[in-house]
Amino acid sequence: MELSWSTFLLEIINFLVLLWILKRFLYKPVLEVIARRREAIEAGLAQASQLHNEADSLKTDYESRLDRWHAERQQARTELEKELNGERQRQLQALRENLDQERKKSRVAAQRQQEEEQKNQEYRALRQGAEFTAKLLQRAAGPELEDRLIGLLLEELGHLPDEQLARLRGQWGDHPKTLKLTSAFPLAEACRQQLQEALRQMSGLDLPLDYSQDPSLVAGVEVTIGAWVLQANIRDELKGFTEFAYVAK
Repeated sequence: MELSWSTFLLEIINFLVLLWILKRFLYKPVLEVIARRREAIEAGLAQASQLHNEADSLKTDYESRLDRWHAERQQARTELEKELNGERQRQLQALRENLDQERKKSRVAAQRQQEEEQKNQEYRALRQGAEFTAKLLQRAAGPELEDRLIGLLLEELGHLPDEQLARLRGQWGDHPKTLKLTSAFPLAEACRQQLQEALRQMSGLDLPLDYSQDPSLVAGVEVTIGAWVLQANIRDELKGFTEFAYVAK
């Protein structure tokens, strides 16, 4: 087979034309598509890298916030436990103080009750002693003892200071209509008149005498002028002594 240079030349030309056509209509568009694809891939990679970086940043921020939240929660728990312990201690202290106060109140109440019971016993003993003394004096008392008491009363009325007389005259209340005189034993008319005159001078009132007799006085007299009562007798003296001794305890 003989080589034809014209054919060879035409083949070369055809090949070059084919290369130009391929380059012009196929290779260049393919390269452009590849370039755009590469750019898209690179852009996607860049975006993915950016998203990854952002995700790492968010993860770091989240972990940091989570650490801070754990720290804050631990601190809040510690402060809460501290406050609870403090409140528990305050409540326990208040409870102990209340218990101490209640115990003190109980001791004071028990002591007062004991003292009151002791005073009541003493008062009963004094009252029984006074009753016994009154019964004893009832047997021993007589007109002579009553005359002696009336003499002492007259002596006291005659020596009252002016200031005391002024105070007494302010205790009658409403203007009395009578002067009541009660004795344990019958009084002679002269003794009644003597008592009435002494009381008139003491009170400054000229009142009729209302006389009565009460053996329970044992000995002595009881004088009533309005709201004012003078007790100069054994019964009331013993009663007053008993009450005074009871109050003075």
